Amino acid sequence: MDGGGRLARSPRSPRQQTDLMDAVIAAAVALRARLRPASPPAKSRSRRSVRDERPHGLIAFMESRLPRRSGVVATLLLLAASAGFGIVKGGHLDAFVATVSDTRNALANSAGFRITTVAINGRKQLSQDEVLAIGGVNGRSSLLFLDAASVRDKLKAGAWISEATVQKLYPGQLRIGIVERTPFALWQHDGRLAVISDDGAVLQDYISPAFLKLPLVVGKGAETRAKDFLTLLSHYPQVKAVTKAVTLVGERRWNLRLNDGLDVRLPENDVGNALLTLSNLDKDEHLFSKDIVAIDLRLSDRLIVQLSDDAAKAREEALKKKEPKKKVGDA
Repeated sequence: MDGGGRLARSPRSPRQQTDLMDAVIAAAVALRARLRPASPPAKSRSRRSVRDERPHGLIAFMESRLPRRSGVVATLLLLAASAGFGIVKGGHLDAFVATVSDTRNALANSAGFRITTVAINGRKQLSQDEVLAIGGVNGRSSLLFLDAASVRDKLKAGAWISEATVQKLYPGQLRIGIVERTPFALWQHDGRLAVISDDGAVLQDYISPAFLKLPLVVGKGAETRAKDFLTLLSHYPQVKAVTKAVTLVGERRWNLRLNDGLDVRLPENDVGNALLTLSNLDKDEHLFSKDIVAIDLRLSDRLIVQLSDDAAKAREEALKKKEPKKKVGDA
């Protein structure tokens, strides 16, 4: 290593360098001559050259039938197929499609087809950003390449939206009309609460304060059958006014839980008549204000009332007091 930090060369005289080069060249020539095959006679070589230059019969047939540059096209197709296989096999298809979509949208936006105005009609619970997100419309979308049918299908697939229309007004206006589902009840199942519409569709899995006053339905299958039962219950306002929750039992019949904790067990059939009986008993006998914990209406010919513990003890003591006392000397 020299003083400048570079590798220093070993000193050789000019004569030594010349002899070394001559030896290397001679060795290379000898090796080349040894590896080169013997040259055929000139006549044989010329015939072989002519024969080698003639293409194979299949190749000649294809060259005569196929258009020019077909080999280049086939090569490009093969490369494209290989690239596509690699994209699919590597799990990059979605990213590739998104990249292509963003690229063409960027070109369309630069050409003057950017979405500059959005008008949404019919929304009540959803915000404009939520509607656009459900429809898959974002800041990179261009009106030119926006698929209105696809946006409409995505909107209708959303939980809150039952109907939707999408219109493109060139060069940059998007008009959307929606019909929202109406929150109908709270549904409790497996310990979870959700807001549902009248057709049983789950609108959201969290309960905001605006929905706390909705009726509560409980049990498997209650979400799809609640509309009919609550409609029937509304015909008996005396009972509905004090009902806190309705529970579907075994997907066959309903129970009522009243505000004070009283349970009402309704029959599987002839529910309207049972509700009428219950309503009349409360009007005439103030049944709901009595110290009872359950009312059983499942039997058509009788009504069974279960008293609370305190009421049961009080009734038992009252009955004992009414028993006649035995006289002295009576057997």
